[in-house]
Amino acid sequence: MIKVSVMYPNNPGARFDHDYYREKHMPLIKSRMGDACKYYTIDKGLAGGAPGAPATYVGMCHIFADSVEGFQKAFGPHVKEIMGDIKNYTDIAPVMQISEVVVEK
Repeated sequence: MIKVSVMYPNNPGARFDHDYYREKHMPLIKSRMGDACKYYTIDKGLAGGAPGAPATYVGMCHIFADSVEGFQKAFGPHVKEIMGDIKNYTDIAPVMQISEVVVEK
């Protein structure tokens, strides 16, 4: 299994609409990817590692799929629509990473 993480750095003054992200954007991705998206999670940044430090990321999501190829096949045909929706909830450039899930309990 793989995990696609999309993270939004917590830049001072940046805009991020958590409600839109949760209620519209992520369901859009799930609906377009269908069963290739096993499930997803959404994180809302609360704090950094040091006491009183701001969160490193204002928000992030993790999309779980069977393989990189499966993710790309399901996501690729909809990339323009999905990427075009970003402006509706943020002005932050996302950071993306694909990881192999080695433990899931």
